Amino acid sequence: MYIWLMVASFVLSLIICLGALRSNNQRMIELREQVYSADKTGEGLNNAINNLRSHVYAHMNTNLSSGSNGIKPPLQLKYTYERLLEAEKKKAELAGSSIYTDAQNYCQEQNSQDFSGRNRVPCVQEYIASHQATVMNIPTSAYQFDFVSPAWSPDLAGWSLLASLIFGLSVGLALLVRLLAFKLN
Repeated sequence: MYIWLMVASFVLSLIICLGALRSNNQRMIELREQVYSADKTGEGLNNAINNLRSHVYAHMNTNLSSGSNGIKPPLQLKYTYERLLEAEKKKAELAGSSIYTDAQNYCQEQNSQDFSGRNRVPCVQEYIASHQATVMNIPTSAYQFDFVSPAWSPDLAGWSLLASLIFGLSVGLALLVRLLAFKLN
């Protein structure tokens, strides 16, 4: 009689565990969508990312990647990247206009005795080529994220998983004892 009670406890704890794991994953999906919405609008992004990070770090079954062929890192903020790229382009344009002015001043000083100006044009071109900043430096940590969920967490899913394991081992051990007792008789 008690073995059926252990089997029922095992099944019940397993059902609770599966429901809690699904709930953890559903909540992660909701929080990830909030991050994507905040990325699109540009408002509240840090708060949304922190909420997602906290949830993923504290709950099982909250893996951000979508399958084995998912993108890595799994959370890439397209609109944040586009905003950062636009800001870098504007910086490069401002730097480019000041480089041209600096080049003219530098070459004027270098070729002050040359009244024809034939040496000034190649000087300006060389100065611009050697001082122009064409590399846009956007750190990937500003728009790419990957949070790793724990293998076990002390939440409903974790405790019910632990209970399932204990009840499952108890049922297995009880069945083994009964089988051995039956064989010996």
